[in-house]
Formats: sequence, structure tokens, C-alpha cells
Amino acid sequence: MKNLIAALTLFTRLPLWKWIKIPTYSFGQVVPYWSLCGWLTGGIMAGVFFFSHLLLSTIELPIILALLSRLLLTGALHEDGLADFFDGFGGGRDKEKILSIMKDSHIGTYGVLALIAYFFLGYTSLLSISHPMMLTILLLVADPFSKWVVSHLILLLPYARKEEESKVKVIYQKMSKKQILLSAIGGLLPLLLLPKEMLPAIIFPILLFAFLYQYIKKRIQGYTGDCMGAFYCMCEVSFWLGANIALGIFYNFIYIYK
Repeated sequence: MKNLIAALTLFTRLPLWKWIKIPTYSFGQVVPYWSLCGWLTGGIMAGVFFFSHLLLSTIELPIILALLSRLLLTGALHEDGLADFFDGFGGGRDKEKILSIMKDSHIGTYGVLALIAYFFLGYTSLLSISHPMMLTILLLVADPFSKWVVSHLILLLPYARKEEESKVKVIYQKMSKKQILLSAIGGLLPLLLLPKEMLPAIIFPILLFAFLYQYIKKRIQGYTGDCMGAFYCMCEVSFWLGANIALGIFYNFIYIYK
């Protein structure tokens, strides 16, 4: 239970530490619970979109409110990682320089452009799904599934820094078999809600993760927290984009053979 509380404390702005004492070692065990935290963050997004859509009878503003709700809940934790990732890999030529840039708290041109592209692609991908209930389910499902996919990074690569050089002074511990199962339950169980028309969308974050994994393996031979945050943002957007592609193919197929 303390590991779950540690995960919620790290991945959200919920002040649970005020009421529950969390041992330091628990923060190294949070990755198996990342997908479960996605039930909360994805659920908040889905709920904000669904109820604001009922009140506003439009789709554009509810999407923006849904995106903002997660930013407030997480403190833009993953988006910060996305910006640092692009700054580091865009401006660094070797491992040491990449890691140094990613640790810098200032945001550069690559980071700004990455955030603009991320929100533009995310917003337009969600906006293209005009069915409110499908969009609600997509917001709920894509979050924990993408976190589950990215959680495999700590199984495939070592941490790229020394522990004392980490931003949070904690290195994520590799998951045990039970923890791998727990993470899988958190990421895969929500897929039962996904309409069959959008099910092929799950291929997109998996393929993107495989590509990004090979890329950072070659460049820095390991991972960082910023890498995990960036991977998550990109994988989730690829899920949203993949849902559009899957729906387009599905309905075009029906139209052709109707």
C-alpha cells in the first residue's frame, strides 16, 4: 500500500504525504503502480470531458478542459520530461552532454517546439473523434495503457545516471514477476472498455516505444525519468492518433462494402 501511495505522491500533486509517512525506498518501487495511477489521471480526464460536454454541448472546450485537468493533477510532470528529452537529445551530441542538458531546469527551443507539437497533435487527434462516448473511453484507456507500455523501459535498460545525479535522488527498481503482473493488469484491463473499432490503435504506442527504446539505447545506453515521461506523452498521443486511423479504416470499409 505504501508503494501505491508513493506512486500517487510522485506522479500526481495529491498531498498524501501530509497524512501518510512514506519511506524513501518506496519511491524506487513506484513504476509497477504507474499504470494504476493512470486509472486516476485518465479517469479525471474522461470525467471532465464527459460532464463538461453535457453542460457545454460542444466538443472543443471540453477537450481543452480535459487536457488541463491532468496538467493540474500531475503538475505537468510528464510534459516537463518531454521538453527536457527533446532539449537533451536535440542539443546534445554525446551522452554526457545529453544528460547535462536534460538536467538543466531551463527550457530550450527544442523543448518548446516539442510541447507545441505535442498539444497540437493531441488536441487535433481528439477533436477528430466526434463521438463523445468513444472519446471519453479513449481518454480513460489510453493513459494507463501507455504507462504500462513505457514501464517496460526499466526492464530493458539500466538507469543512465548515477543515483546521486538523479533529479529525485531515487532510481527505479526493476520489477519482480508479481509487479510485472500488477502493472499489466493496470494497463490492459481498461482495454475491455475500448470499442472494437479502435482496438488496432494499441499497435501504435507499442511500435513507437520500440523505436524510441532503440534510439536512446544507442545514444545514452540507458534511461532517465525524463525519458519515461517523454515516452509516455508520445505513446499516448500515438494511441489517440491510431484511434483516428483505426476508425477511419473501419468506417471506410463499411462504406465501401455497404
